[in-house]
Amino acid sequence: MEEIKRVDRKLEHRGTIVDFYSDYMKLPNDKIVKWDFIKHNGAAAIVPIDENGKIIMVRQYRNAVEKYTLEIPAGAINPGEDMKTAATRECEEETGYKANQVEHLLDLYTTVAFCNEKIGIYYTWDLTRTEQHLDDDEYLNVERHTVEELTNMIFDGTIEDAKTIAAILSIKTKLAL
Repeated sequence: MEEIKRVDRKLEHRGTIVDFYSDYMKLPNDKIVKWDFIKHNGAAAIVPIDENGKIIMVRQYRNAVEKYTLEIPAGAINPGEDMKTAATRECEEETGYKANQVEHLLDLYTTVAFCNEKIGIYYTWDLTRTEQHLDDDEYLNVERHTVEELTNMIFDGTIEDAKTIAAILSIKTKLAL
């Protein structure tokens, strides 16, 4: 592959969870082009499996798609956290269940064309009931579904969130649920 090299990066806007940049890239033909780049500090998610084998999900409004979505619990990595710690924290904050044993499932980049957001996805089957600790701007409902119900929701278009689709299909394969 021929080399493509960034020759400059200009911050266009600093957001609360992402920063927007213009990257100036030198192509193999020596042409300089401008590409958009969104910098994200990473996120973590978890597939919490309850004592009945159901997956605890959250339904919340997402302004980017202007509708409610059904997702696995997830959120940004706080300063000083690693992905596993963030996934464990998000589980308790969003669902009201503390994840005692947490295992890695997979990592994924959400949109490689213009964003470096990487999500570490974990799973747990060892849960202790606590209470939700939602952020001030979080309003969500907790639901429980079987893997088969969730798989059907993926293929009928009900679930469209990429991390959730990857996690559900991966956990179905890994644990043969």
